[in-house]
Amino acid sequence: QVHLVESGGGLVQAGGSLRLSCAASGRTFSTYAMAWFRQVPGKERECVAGINWSGSTYYTDSVKGRFTISRDNAKNAVYLQMNSLKPEDTAVYYCAADKAGYRIVRPWAEYDYWGQGTQVTVSS
Repeated sequence: QVHLVESGGGLVQAGGSLRLSCAASGRTFSTYAMAWFRQVPGKERECVAGINWSGSTYYTDSVKGRFTISRDNAKNAVYLQMNSLKPEDTAVYYCAADKAGYRIVRPWAEYDYWGQGTQVTVSS
């Protein structure tokens, strides 16, 4: 069992930055693939970025060059650095863990564990 807790969300002006953190419990964190998803009301949950156990990464096109996902296995944590934020980045952001650690990204329904979400609001 893995327990995920996100933090770092908030309100920021367009062009600003935020860093999301996801703290994970459990001894096997380093073997999991991790991802950040986001969701707005009425839309399907979207994968923003993913990172597998070896550090390979994935980004959805709309955030390439602006967002960076990273992990610190010693701290059982995964991060999402978000720069040059845009109003369309406004969403609830979720951290997710996948026991199939070699995969970089999967459909949201295939992830094994989820955090409770953190709100990111970007004002214009």
